[in-house]
Amino acid sequence: MKVVVIGGAGHIGTYLVPMLMKAGYETVVITRSMSQPYEDCPEWHRVERVLMDREKDPQFIDKLKAMQPDIIVDLVNFNVAETRKIVENFKDSRLSHYLYCSSCWTHGLSEVVPLDPDAVVKAPIDDYGKDKLASELYLKEQYRQHGFPVTIVMPGQISGPGWTIINPWGNTSMRVIQDIADGKEIALPNFGQELLHHVHGHDVAQVFFLAITHRNQALGEVFDAQATTHITLYGFAKHLFEYFGHEPRIKFLPWPEWCEYEGNPEECEHTYLHIARSGAFNIDKERRLLGYQPKYTCLETIDLAVKSYIDRGLIKVKE
Repeated sequence: MKVVVIGGAGHIGTYLVPMLMKAGYETVVITRSMSQPYEDCPEWHRVERVLMDREKDPQFIDKLKAMQPDIIVDLVNFNVAETRKIVENFKDSRLSHYLYCSSCWTHGLSEVVPLDPDAVVKAPIDDYGKDKLASELYLKEQYRQHGFPVTIVMPGQISGPGWTIINPWGNTSMRVIQDIADGKEIALPNFGQELLHHVHGHDVAQVFFLAITHRNQALGEVFDAQATTHITLYGFAKHLFEYFGHEPRIKFLPWPEWCEYEGNPEECEHTYLHIARSGAFNIDKERRLLGYQPKYTCLETIDLAVKSYIDRGLIKVKE
């Protein structure tokens, strides 16, 4: 069977493409540039890569149709208009499975936890989440009314070596990790009890792969792609102090004072969007229907990312 992975050289595709090739799928990767995957492996030297940009190429859909895929894994779709194009152009084709990458950000403020991926009502608090939810709702409707063969996957905060992960402030500033590496005191917002959801890119890829190989169980379903546990801002900061061999030095500030302490309005907004949604997830459904078992714990994923920071010289460690 032929699988086309749109956005296949990114966080998820880095691991998904080798899984597909090892399983014998004819695999085509669509990317906007010939960037290298985050982790190299022999399969990446054999896979067919096609340079295409859906935002800039008016012939994108026609070129995609010409590939005659049996399966499409759509990892970089951020607009419901693009989702509609997929459905309208492939509903009468040989396509047997369309896997759409949504996001845990389709959930808004948490009420009852763990959050339910099949919740009838979701209330995202930013445009990214609203756009993803619009595609989710449209695809569910197309499955119910017309049998369009869709599966939706909602990753947590994708993490691991090679890219910037969400830090104990709930944003991507390197300052807090460097301060912890230096043994300096840091401040967390509120009481540091909000949750972050680090999940290794490998495990997100695993959910997509299992949905493909368990197609009958996956059609029409929405799956979370998460680790077995989450971590609080406080637990994250404490773990990093210990990782760098320091006693934890952590204080807490009310939100307005913390934003002044952080000092960057954009990063404060980034923090707000992460910690305001401080939900919890479980993976019971994914285990039951797909046999999903994460390879990496939340802490293992964090440690791999921090080691990558050090290896790349992004965080300096005193000898």
